[in-house]
Amino acid sequence: MRFWMAAAATMAIAALGGCSPAERTVSEETPAAATQTIADLNVLSGDEQAAGWRLLFNGQDLTGWRGYKKDAPPTGWVAQDGTLTLDAAGGGDIITTEEFGAFELALDWKIAEGGNSGIMYFVQELPDAPRPYFTGPEMQVLDDERHPDRADPSHRAGALYDLVAPTANVVKPAGTWNSARIVAANGRIEHWLNGVKIVETSYGDEAWKAMVAGSKFKQWADFGVASSGHIALQDHGDRVWYRNIKVRPL
Repeated sequence: MRFWMAAAATMAIAALGGCSPAERTVSEETPAAATQTIADLNVLSGDEQAAGWRLLFNGQDLTGWRGYKKDAPPTGWVAQDGTLTLDAAGGGDIITTEEFGAFELALDWKIAEGGNSGIMYFVQELPDAPRPYFTGPEMQVLDDERHPDRADPSHRAGALYDLVAPTANVVKPAGTWNSARIVAANGRIEHWLNGVKIVETSYGDEAWKAMVAGSKFKQWADFGVASSGHIALQDHGDRVWYRNIKVRPL
């Protein structure tokens, strides 16, 4: 019995080793992420401070955030155990009180089973834009294993929603932390997930306009036009958690 167990384990390891990083789905948190305490979260290192990073979430309350087209954060979004979480749907999306032009954003996210959310940027509060996604591009946050949106590659976790599909499957399972990064500067957008760049595209040029014209966003003239705006977290009706939210203006 031990021989067969050992052989099976060896075959499983070999099979994993044969996958390229672009093909492999990461399924476990790193030891460092798994052992982080609340005191370790939502802080900047000396090097990060020197590089110009700023925290967007202090781990204790929603200072720096408010509801979209509202003066205060909506009900449902709370600071809990060092995370910014949606624990009751229906309050609506939240946005940063501050606007950002060229930037690099980094954060961790975790989604409930079957869940959906999103991170939007360059969001404008315009009279004919009832939700942030009417103006702001979105990094998709999704349970790729269970949510029906996974049927469309451009709707999967990390995608530039409905525009650019991720080039690699590196999302971790629902209930597990993912590390995300968005870079938007110099007419380019990059999405990174768990250390892998999975989206890269131009922004604002003719190629971008043609891509938008072929998407669901073609009906909204103000989508993907602004070069500065708010960062938004989406209330899609599902439990979601964010932490270590930080930005570096570029």
